Amino acid sequence: MAETMPGVTLQEALALPSLRRASPRVVAGAAGTDRPIRWVHATERPDVRELLRAGDLVLTMGTGLPADDDEAGLSAFVDELVDVGGAGVVIELGRRWERDLPQALVDACERHGLPLVVLGQETRFATLAQEIGERVVDHQLAELREAQRVHETFTELSFSQAGPVEILQAVQRLAEGPVVVENAQHRPLDYFPAPGDEGGFIDGWPARSRRVDVSGRTGWDAANGWLVTRLGTADEAWGRLVIGSPQAPSQRLVAVAERAAAALALHRLHDRDRGTLMRRTHLELLTGLSEAPDADEVLRRCELAGFPVRRRTFVGLVVRPRIGPSAPADLDEVAATAVRAAHGLRLPALVCQVERDLRVVVSAAASADADDLVDRLAARVLAHHDVVLAAGRAVAERSGIARSVREAGQVADAAPQARRDQDPDVHRLADLHLRGLLALLGEDDRVRLFVERELAPLKQHDRADGSRTELLAALRALLLHPASKTEAAASLHLSRAAFYDRLGRIEALLCADLDDPDVRVSLHVALVADSMSLDSPDELSGRGSG
Repeated sequence: MAETMPGVTLQEALALPSLRRASPRVVAGAAGTDRPIRWVHATERPDVRELLRAGDLVLTMGTGLPADDDEAGLSAFVDELVDVGGAGVVIELGRRWERDLPQALVDACERHGLPLVVLGQETRFATLAQEIGERVVDHQLAELREAQRVHETFTELSFSQAGPVEILQAVQRLAEGPVVVENAQHRPLDYFPAPGDEGGFIDGWPARSRRVDVSGRTGWDAANGWLVTRLGTADEAWGRLVIGSPQAPSQRLVAVAERAAAALALHRLHDRDRGTLMRRTHLELLTGLSEAPDADEVLRRCELAGFPVRRRTFVGLVVRPRIGPSAPADLDEVAATAVRAAHGLRLPALVCQVERDLRVVVSAAASADADDLVDRLAARVLAHHDVVLAAGRAVAERSGIARSVREAGQVADAAPQARRDQDPDVHRLADLHLRGLLALLGEDDRVRLFVERELAPLKQHDRADGSRTELLAALRALLLHPASKTEAAASLHLSRAAFYDRLGRIEALLCADLDDPDVRVSLHVALVADSMSLDSPDELSGRGSG
């Protein structure tokens, strides 16, 4: 991405005392006054290309510029300033021009967006250059101090072998903005909100993130206000780090993002190579049971590790820190709690980490109630950590372990992130009904196309109409209150007449009868699938849809 130069902006410089006393007036290129100034040059030479660097501000009285009627010469002077990336030109009236500048000069500056400022009062250019230069130097020193702070912060994190949570907390402090780490499938793994943030930064995250494609390792997406840094190599990227940056990021913020990405990659490498012996061993055993469940070597290693695999019942679990305003649970601590809980229940278990999930497989006696044991294990973990805990179906064969773990991951993907009073401690496929079915289908393109076909006309209307009618909200209210349109209208704080008007618009756009049960079911499924894709907090619940 383009380098952001240090310096004060021209707009800030115009507020300095010496410039204010000179009665400055911007006559062209006003939109460019937010450009940073690298340095100041006073000159009467028209051939300025060799004197300047990008970001330099030119002070002149105009005595050396081409004649007023030399439009080509005046345009060439401006072209040279633009070519070198000049911050603007300031002309003092009185010596060459008493009142108005040549129109050709003004037009050329406006055409290129180059700020052109006239000074109505005589002033000493040396004073202007000194005052602006001192501000530039102060700014550069502040940048150097901040760069040193960034360097010291990440050096200390490296020496202390900090984990992802500590690294991201440091990024949040340095950036003073929201921070998200997502995996390669655009699912948020960690989220730290900006100070005082009321939430909403990660609403609809997966769908929004899929549309963001930056070139190179680091880039800025202006539409979302995201500074995005790739995690991993170009060929083996495992995720992205996103920092909220509504304005074009400074060099310092880019440095923070890239140092953080390097720290996360180093931790990932150390964790993979070092890890805890137990979790690394358990990951190898789980991989072996998934790929070759009947191999003698795998069975022997499981027995040696205290994980019985003959005549047992197995359940796969996924434990995932909640993504929300509070700091996510530390997976090392969660893993330790899960191990202690399994030991306390005398329940053999494999516990390992994959990305920001814990994968757990328990081995229960064939005569035991495996689901009850899982519930008791979950209660002990949830007493200490705010996590989502999802379980696959119990299986009696080793060959089913991989399916149970995979199903647990799908249930975790479908389970609501925000804790609700009626939620069970352990989410299972049977509890999720329609959401569970859609979770099993994953990101099947046929589901996505179905959602687009059903809801695209309403989404297009809402985007064009803004917040005046919001037909999707009206449809959601209708489906959430199938027995009473009065209650549906009240949930949106609308009169019955206004609500019926919106329903009429929906029917006209969709060419469908909303009283038709098949139509309602189809739209219900589309809304649930869409809410899961957007990971929206105001999703349409699938309860009772099974």
